[in-house]
Amino acid sequence: MRTTTAPETVAELIARQWGDHRPGLKHEGGVLTHHRTAQEAAARAALLVDLMPPGAEPHLGVLLDNTPEFPFWLGAAALAGAAVAGINPTRRGPELARDILHTDCRLLITERAHLPLLRGLDLPGVRILVTDTEEYAALLAPYAAAKPGEATLGSPGPASRLLLYFTSGSTGAPKAAICTQGRLAAAGSALARQFSVAPDDVHYVCMPLFHGNAVIADWLPALVGGAAVALRRRFSASGFLDDVRAYGATYFTYVGRAIQYLLATPPRPDDRTHSLRLGFGTEAGAVDAARFTERFGVRLVEGYGATEGGASVQRTADTPPGALGRAGAGDDLAVIDPETGAECPPAVLDAEGRLLNGSSSIGELVNRGRSLFEGYWRNPDAEAARTREGWYWTGDLFFRDAAGFLYFAGRTDDRLRVDSENLAAAVIENILARWSEAAAVAVYAVPDEVAGDQVMAALALREGAVFSGVAFEAFLASQPDLGTKMPPRYVRIVPEMPTTATNKVHRVALRREAFLCEDPIWHRSPSGAYRRLDATARSALLTSYATHGRAHLLTH
Repeated sequence: MRTTTAPETVAELIARQWGDHRPGLKHEGGVLTHHRTAQEAAARAALLVDLMPPGAEPHLGVLLDNTPEFPFWLGAAALAGAAVAGINPTRRGPELARDILHTDCRLLITERAHLPLLRGLDLPGVRILVTDTEEYAALLAPYAAAKPGEATLGSPGPASRLLLYFTSGSTGAPKAAICTQGRLAAAGSALARQFSVAPDDVHYVCMPLFHGNAVIADWLPALVGGAAVALRRRFSASGFLDDVRAYGATYFTYVGRAIQYLLATPPRPDDRTHSLRLGFGTEAGAVDAARFTERFGVRLVEGYGATEGGASVQRTADTPPGALGRAGAGDDLAVIDPETGAECPPAVLDAEGRLLNGSSSIGELVNRGRSLFEGYWRNPDAEAARTREGWYWTGDLFFRDAAGFLYFAGRTDDRLRVDSENLAAAVIENILARWSEAAAVAVYAVPDEVAGDQVMAALALREGAVFSGVAFEAFLASQPDLGTKMPPRYVRIVPEMPTTATNKVHRVALRREAFLCEDPIWHRSPSGAYRRLDATARSALLTSYATHGRAHLLTH
């Protein structure tokens, strides 16, 4: 039951699936029709309305892998006029509890595999529903006949909150970006138009649905275009092509190092035998994007746009290698020196695209025009910082060439993006500061050799202490709130912490030197063991950066 009318809400997109008996949701357990997915969403909307306490904020947390229950509950929240907080399963202990409680979740939807994460957490007023249990099935059964629109907590409209998705920055704890139904429906429609999404497409969702990329750039365009969605519980490089073929996937999204992981799989004679036509995402890097296209015959489109919706960069046919594109229509994007407030001069690039004036041309990307930013949940200080002087400050570093093309250059001072996850340095610092051998700790981002950032820590040791990689590794393993992406890739042992004239840690100098300094550097291997970085290992790292076209990020 699809129409050509532009949708104003996600609830409308869910309701449009009613009566459409084509395949709509593919997963490891089978195939469901569009009608069935709308039916399941309607049942959960009715349950949600009955379980939500009177007067409570209509918020539910979803702590799930990419199982059918995740889109069911996204659809349920849209129909009921509620909001989903995507809960990140890499968070631990008090930090995980904080995410749930900060967003005022009264329901938490999870599965048995994630119950150990919740053990011992104090979650007052939160009712937990475990989807793969008989109790859950019995609770849901009375609502099987529900239809879209029958059960609501209000009247879902364009201004209704739908997502409270976490994004972190220099203020420390993750911030819950507010995303309304109207903005999300418009974003889905724009991407569906851009990529000509049609009913015979299949969108492969292998990035986590607690992340904005999978919902905004994969699930929503499929809803708008009437395409099917295929779910992968968790991303698997080795299983990627098999899934694509099994599901007949035509489109997928990616973030961070996913493309590099796919390229690391052994080449196969049938690498180009599939139905995939397009990948859309961020941080693949120009070198690996070209390698991916050459090997798999699939075009990758790099984009830029945060969950907050404050700024976007549009790629055009004439976008040069390494660039993301120009400002979107109606946006007034500028690269601003955050210390002076002045616009940075254009970047000077050599014939190979290497940046020659990074010290002056790199600044924070700022939107001085209209912004779709809708705020952070219960965080007025973070909102004010993001929109100071009437502009939207992205928190991301860019440079712009003379033709106006924008290039991503990393994160601002206290922000890290590791393997598609945003982290705050202050949180990691607070954990590392517990180590008895450390007198002072500074955590900061250094560029990853492929995409995004890696965590680097500078440690000033207590008098008489000697750094032991084994002891440090054991300490990290014993910290219950240390997320899986937080352990430092590099550890620098400094005789004393460098400071500015105002006695603040001189993070700019630390980041600039990265691991190219005279101080002892320890490098974390994939197994988690720390080993001293000698000249041979340092040379191999530099070669890897150069191979992926990111050596210039170590020198600006």
